[in-house]
Amino acid sequence: MRQEKKILLGLAAAIAALTGVAVVRWLGGAPLGVDSAVYRAGALAVLRGQPLYEPLLALDPKSALELPFTYPPSAALLFLPLAVLPGHFAWLLLAVGSVLALWSVTRRFACERPLLTLCLLPVLEPVWRMISLGQINGVLMAMVVLDALPVRNRRSAGVLIGLAAAVKLTPLIFVPYLFLTGRRAEAWRALATFLGASAAGALILPGDSIRYWTSAMLDNRNAGTVDWVLDQSLHGMFARLGATSLGWYAAFAALCLLAGALLVREFHRRGDPRAALLVTAGCGLLVSPLSWTHHWIWAVPLIGLLSGRRAALMCAGAVFSGTALAVVPEGGHRELSWNPVETVFGNAYVLSALAVGAVLTVRMLVRGRLARPARRVQ
Repeated sequence: MRQEKKILLGLAAAIAALTGVAVVRWLGGAPLGVDSAVYRAGALAVLRGQPLYEPLLALDPKSALELPFTYPPSAALLFLPLAVLPGHFAWLLLAVGSVLALWSVTRRFACERPLLTLCLLPVLEPVWRMISLGQINGVLMAMVVLDALPVRNRRSAGVLIGLAAAVKLTPLIFVPYLFLTGRRAEAWRALATFLGASAAGALILPGDSIRYWTSAMLDNRNAGTVDWVLDQSLHGMFARLGATSLGWYAAFAALCLLAGALLVREFHRRGDPRAALLVTAGCGLLVSPLSWTHHWIWAVPLIGLLSGRRAALMCAGAVFSGTALAVVPEGGHRELSWNPVETVFGNAYVLSALAVGAVLTVRMLVRGRLARPARRVQ
């Protein structure tokens, strides 16, 4: 009871601090929340009948540097509540939602020492970067976790994953997870929700929908930043290594997906759905064409899962503190001239995920081989 009280006080203090930041920045006229400003500008474009995939006219250049709207039209419809708020309070809404979402996820993963896990979260680079940008990744992660690890059976299971995918396409990776774990009805429900939301976007915003699904979704505007250190994906790592051909990326992505599918089935067979879900999330981050460091917010449930293993917890905390990424030269394509040590540090998230995945896969294969009954000698 005392621990729960401390946790609630900590959450209240965090929300109060975020509110103070928003109010002070609002009174001072200083911009706040790069990505939340883009979400709000997209919603305002819908209300004003302006194109989504042209320069956003409602975007304040001081706060978001003319960033494009890179989400499906259905996402702009879901962002409409942000349009009625001043930009600073749109950021505050997402920041508070992220804090509550992170606690919701932590409760399901940190069976041991949840208070210690909660105290570690502000140290994680994906957490503070997500909140400072006003990103929605934490809320989307909580939606996936609530669907994938329900406290009780729900007839609507799968809907939240479908809605998350309607905001960002990357949560679609959890549909195969549902199929692999035998939850076919939930998988079909997630797909139906995603397709329904996309259809609603097409009906309400037909021009933007045609533009998104035929060209904007594949727009190469981020190609110049693929080698930036903050893109912690396989694609980004190979770009920093100078491998401009997509062959290496495609081959490693296919291998990761295959190993990930085997591990998901194995963890499901062993009755460990949390590990199976984290494997799926890790695969999605690795194979995505772009995985900015704030997309690695799945470090939060990982920290929770490891809360009872001190050595593993320390290692994960060290990796996702972002210290390794902060000490390497970055920006202006300086990543292309890294030495071997800088290459290891600058790809810390990717290499750590690959190393853990390789160890888990080898252990799974060895266990499977040892579990086979020996053939009788005739």
